[in-house]
Amino acid sequence: MKLVFLYGLPATGKYKVAKELATLTGYRLFHNHLVVDMLLSVFDFGSEPFVALREDIWLSVFEEASAAGLPGMIFTFNPETSVSGSFTNNAVEAIVSAGGSIDFVELTAPHEELLRRIDRPSRHLHGKLVSAQVFEQLHADGVFDTSHMPKPRLSIDTSTCTPAEAAATIVKQLRLPPASSAA
Repeated sequence: MKLVFLYGLPATGKYKVAKELATLTGYRLFHNHLVVDMLLSVFDFGSEPFVALREDIWLSVFEEASAAGLPGMIFTFNPETSVSGSFTNNAVEAIVSAGGSIDFVELTAPHEELLRRIDRPSRHLHGKLVSAQVFEQLHADGVFDTSHMPKPRLSIDTSTCTPAEAAATIVKQLRLPPASSAA
């Protein structure tokens, strides 16, 4: 299985790009808020059970998708300090040990653009961070540090292209098969 691991700060367009990428490739979309939202119904964000279960579920899905023989999957991820430093290494291990491959793709945008996007109505659908003030504080506190992330195979500034254009660039640069041949 090929795992396309899209990551970036809040409001870089991970979900929108991932949806476009899923349409182009036929890969399944596993966006991180599916698990985050489920766990928030029971546990506080960042609590010990929330953190442990979130990572266990993410990794279990990677392992089971690989075992099921899916050709590919797209995962969206916001690096932040409540995620263990070993998560990305564990994700690589889960995919590679099953004979698959993983490509890290970083989505970026200028800080001012992120602030402009942070409160868009679409971000409210999945319990995402929607406060510019909270974003600014978390950013200043170093919560969104990406220095521990593996070097991306590709980095795209989403302020310079549409989600569809970003997805097309990913398909081209990673040489991903079109939807008709991915299944």
